[in-house]
Amino acid sequence: MASLTIGIEQLEIGMYVLQIAEQKAGTVQIKTRGRVTSQAIIDQLKRKGIKRLIIDTDLSTQAANPNTNEQRQPELDTRVPLAAELVKAESLYQQGIVLQKRLYDAVQEGTPFDDFVPAEFARALVGSLDRNPDALLLLSRIREKDTYLLEHSLNVGILSAHFARSLEMSQPEIEAAAYSGLLHDLGKIKIPDEILHKPGRLTVEEMEVMKKHVDYGVEFLSAMKLDEGLIRVVSEHHERLDGLGYPKSLSGEEISYNGRILAITDMYDALTADRCYKAGMPSQKALQILMKDSETKLDATLLQKFIKCIGIYPLGSLVELSNKRVAMVMHQNDQQPLRPLVKTFYSISGGHYITPKDVDLCKDLQINIVRAVTPAEYNIDINRFFKESIMV
Repeated sequence: MASLTIGIEQLEIGMYVLQIAEQKAGTVQIKTRGRVTSQAIIDQLKRKGIKRLIIDTDLSTQAANPNTNEQRQPELDTRVPLAAELVKAESLYQQGIVLQKRLYDAVQEGTPFDDFVPAEFARALVGSLDRNPDALLLLSRIREKDTYLLEHSLNVGILSAHFARSLEMSQPEIEAAAYSGLLHDLGKIKIPDEILHKPGRLTVEEMEVMKKHVDYGVEFLSAMKLDEGLIRVVSEHHERLDGLGYPKSLSGEEISYNGRILAITDMYDALTADRCYKAGMPSQKALQILMKDSETKLDATLLQKFIKCIGIYPLGSLVELSNKRVAMVMHQNDQQPLRPLVKTFYSISGGHYITPKDVDLCKDLQINIVRAVTPAEYNIDINRFFKESIMV
C-alpha cells in the first residue's frame, strides 16, 4: 500500500481516503476508510474543517467503477457527544418556536418578515444536525399539544434537513429543505380555528376551506419575492403522484423532487404528532400508512430511503420490550435497525416508573422489541421523563 498526504483542495472523486492528517479545531476522524464517490462527500469534509488527508495512491489510481465490489465510502465520525449537543439543540429548538410564532403573526397581519432571520435559523438547524443529529431528532419527539402548529413546521424542517443529509444533497439544498419545512404551513394561520382544530372528520365544505392554506401561504411568500424554487416546494407539499392532491392536482413528474421529500416529512410528522384532540400514532403505524400511500400517492423510492434514514424505530419513539419494560429509542444501529440503543424507564407489569437504564439491544440479545407504543397507552408523561432523565 502506497500512501500520500494531500490538501483538501486536491481531493477528487475516485480517491481512496485512509485518514485525516490535519484539520481545524475539532476531533473529526475517519470511522471507515473508503473511496470518495461524490462531490457531496468532499463538500462535507470541507465543512468539517478538514485541511489535509492521507490517501491510498494504489487504490486511488483506480477510477470509481460502478461494477467493482469496492464501493465503500469513507464514513466520518464527527459527532459531538449527545449530552453536549442537547444543550445547544434545546436552546435552538426554543428559538425556533419563537421564530415560528413571529412568522405566523406576520402572515396573519400581512406584514413582510426579514427573510434573513429564518434563513439563518435554517442554517443553524443544519449545523446542529451536522454536529449530532440525534439531539434535534430527540427534541422533535417531545411535543406540547397546544403548540402543534408551531412545532409541526419546526419538526418538518428538522426532518426534511435530516432526510436531505442522508440523501447526500449539497449544503445549500439541505438548508433549503429545512427552510421549506419551516415555511410550508404558514397559510394555516388564515384558516378558522373551528376548522383547523376540529377533532372529527371535516365536511366537504370544510375541507375546501382547509385546502386554501396552501394558496394563502404561497401568496404571502410570493408577495415577499422569496426564491421561486422554495415557493414551488412549499406549494407542492399536498400534491400527490396520482393527481389527487391539491391545490393544482399535479401528478407524476410535475411534482419536484424536493416537493416529494416535503410531502413525506409533512405527512409523517402530522401522523405521529399529538394534537389537543387526539394522541399521535406509533411510528410503525404511521410508516405503514405512508407505505400504503406510496403505491399511488408518494414517491416509493424516496419513502424507502426515508424509512432507512429515520429507522424502523425512530429516535425518541417509545417501544415495548420483551422484558415488560417501556423504553425510548436513543440511538440507531445502522447494521441492525431492529436492535437500537434504548433507555428503559417504565415497568409495564408494575405500572410505575423505574430508574432509567441504557440497553444496547445489539449486545443484550435476550431482549427484543415487541412493538412501538405511544405515551398515552401507559399514561406516561414523556415530557417530564425527557427533562428529568435525558436533559441532565
